[in-house]
Amino acid sequence: MRIVIAPDSYKGSLPAPRVAAAMARAAREVFPRAEVDEIPMADGGEGTAEALASATGGRLITVQVTGPLGEPVEAAFAVLGDGRTAVVETAQASGLPLVPPDRRDPGRTTTFGTGELIRAALDQGCDSLIIGLGGSATNDAGAGLLQALGGRILDAGGNDLPPGGRALARAARIDLRNLDPRLAAVRVRAACDVDNPLCGPRGASAVFGSQKGATPEQVGELDAALAHFGRLMERTTGKSIVNLPGAGAAGGLGAGLVAWLNASLERGVHLIAEAVRLRERLAGADLVLTGEGSTDGQTARGKAPMGVLEIAASAGVPVVLLSGGLREGYEELRRVGPVACFSIVPGPCSLEEAVASGETGVYRAATEILSAWRMALGHRRG
Repeated sequence: MRIVIAPDSYKGSLPAPRVAAAMARAAREVFPRAEVDEIPMADGGEGTAEALASATGGRLITVQVTGPLGEPVEAAFAVLGDGRTAVVETAQASGLPLVPPDRRDPGRTTTFGTGELIRAALDQGCDSLIIGLGGSATNDAGAGLLQALGGRILDAGGNDLPPGGRALARAARIDLRNLDPRLAAVRVRAACDVDNPLCGPRGASAVFGSQKGATPEQVGELDAALAHFGRLMERTTGKSIVNLPGAGAAGGLGAGLVAWLNASLERGVHLIAEAVRLRERLAGADLVLTGEGSTDGQTARGKAPMGVLEIAASAGVPVVLLSGGLREGYEELRRVGPVACFSIVPGPCSLEEAVASGETGVYRAATEILSAWRMALGHRRG
């Protein structure tokens, strides 16, 4: 018997490694002789670095960097088990939770700290970077990241621009001469699960600006600034990035990573699955357990459990999904492959109670479902 445990985090409740541990404990109790492989998953958002470090035998490194408002914050990145690949989460250094609600202003926030995390990863000798683009508080198209890595963005008077997306409207020249030379030998892959362009009605400012604190008037101002800066980026690098699908991810950081670091924008869960060798580790499995905090129609559009299900289906392995809550549209997952979906909540309760009992709920639900599966196997074989 071989059981693969590959859940995402339960956001606000449990990181993916703890979800996997609870599921694995149930699996080992119900099937004491089973081989149980724990593979915490992610899709590029919060928790990606921790999940990949856990899944690959890597480690987390914490450093002090510049937060989205310019104040120092503690942020972690992962060095994976191969010793060469680093995982940098935009959310760690430039994330929305780092900005109090009454101070949120994407015209001011910066990705400078994310650039500092990249520099710290280079200092560790890493030559491959995975950058998760979820959860940012920024709208600066990676301008801050560029400045942290040695680039300069100048106005018409030759002065360096201040942080934030609003200032990009004054950008006149981009100077890449002092960009960290180590970047030339580094492969950069960005985990990106949106296809928004840099600007316009579906761009970074119009779609995500209000979530980061922008007023309707500021959204228009920021969109115009990104459009101006995007054209300057294209003239400077010769790359067509303004209308590139995914360029608008993380407030335009997707565009910046392509422009400055020659990054590839890839679907997050597929990139993560490759990094943890999910396809190889699913070979010969009898069952997969996955999960997430809430499952609905959005899950089928590229969240981590969907990626797990796709790979498992191609290998002919059935999947059980344990979710904090099942909402409208979760049935869409069944069009991909054999999957049974369950909620870990045993009965009516408040959201606070459900979050507080998440680990217990995961363990209990996994135990019951695996016990039922054991009885079904015994009946069929007997």
